[in-house]
Amino acid sequence: MPQFAARMQGAQRSFIREILKVTADPSVISFAGGLPNPASFPVAEIAAAAQAVLAESGASALQYSPTEGYKPLREWIARRYRQKKGMDVDPADILITTGSQQALDLAAKVLVDEGDPVVLEKPGYLGAIQAFSLYRPGWRSVPLREDGPDLEALDEALAGAKLFYAVTSFQNPSGLTYSAARRTAVAELLRRHGCFFLEDDPYGELRFSGADLPPVYAQRPENSLLLGTFSKIAAPGFRLGWIVAQGEIMERLVIAKQAADLHTGSLDQMLVHRFLRDNDFEAHVARIRTLYGAQCRAMQASIARHFPKDVAVTRPEGGMFLWATLPGGLSSLELLKLAVAHKVAFVPGAAFFVDGSGENTLRLNYSNADAATIDEGIRRLARCLEACLAGRDAVETLLERGCQA
Repeated sequence: MPQFAARMQGAQRSFIREILKVTADPSVISFAGGLPNPASFPVAEIAAAAQAVLAESGASALQYSPTEGYKPLREWIARRYRQKKGMDVDPADILITTGSQQALDLAAKVLVDEGDPVVLEKPGYLGAIQAFSLYRPGWRSVPLREDGPDLEALDEALAGAKLFYAVTSFQNPSGLTYSAARRTAVAELLRRHGCFFLEDDPYGELRFSGADLPPVYAQRPENSLLLGTFSKIAAPGFRLGWIVAQGEIMERLVIAKQAADLHTGSLDQMLVHRFLRDNDFEAHVARIRTLYGAQCRAMQASIARHFPKDVAVTRPEGGMFLWATLPGGLSSLELLKLAVAHKVAFVPGAAFFVDGSGENTLRLNYSNADAATIDEGIRRLARCLEACLAGRDAVETLLERGCQA
């Protein structure tokens, strides 16, 4: 048969999406997917918004629309930045995208040539790794500390780099957040080196402890792009995200989006805007924060009760994930095989590294399970961990006894 494009050589399916096939079994407790809690979905409010939009503007909602996006929705996003982050964002600097995953693809398409050095956090977001890998960059990775990237390593990595990609608040997969001081330092390094900066902020509204912080973009908007999404604060089924960027960057992004899909769905944009306009959005987001904060604390408490003491776990102030580091020598991929047999799933950490490391790490999602389910899942996972620490004989014994052992 004819040859596929060279960019597809070595391209892999998303490891997380493949794990989700296993978790389709309702008996499996899944800490794997980055799924919002469906209890947070405003179903009745969305139904009312849909009825109103179709009754009042049905023809417009079903018609083609501008590539940049529905203007009232872009104006709402700009106001939100001004009110909550103190950022002066012009609606003209906002491009609505079909989810933030499309935003990653558009950014990579516009900014990255094959072989360009792209700097990534270590660990880094798997969706970004997958999106950028199709454009075949030269990866450089920078270790994360509790308050952000290792600045010395970042300074070295940015030398001659084309782009730095980062999730600065409640990072996926680690749950870590850049401190105010680290954000300022990162902005200064970006100005010094002059590379593009792609700041992904899907979880910024989901802070349930600590003080809110503006994005790094607020300090260094030139040559920078800021991503957002409604997937975590409305519903992921809409596939609505956005990019904030200025000048020539925005112009190139619009051209790339026109080539990709002309525009994001008009109906979805108008539905979400009507939901935002007609409802108390602050109260809605506050409920999500309260819910996720309780679920995070429940998982932390269960880990403290059940996990071996030498497993290190991050303590996020928001978002949907925490990150565990196992004692040296343990493989989280081998642990996953045992865990799935005992009806609990997570994402092995190696998937979030571009340098082949992270074998003894794993990501746990707490947003899509109640406290009782979290405790049972962590109890099962702890038994698997203890068996792996004890050796092969203990693993085989646990496999024979089953998940209720």
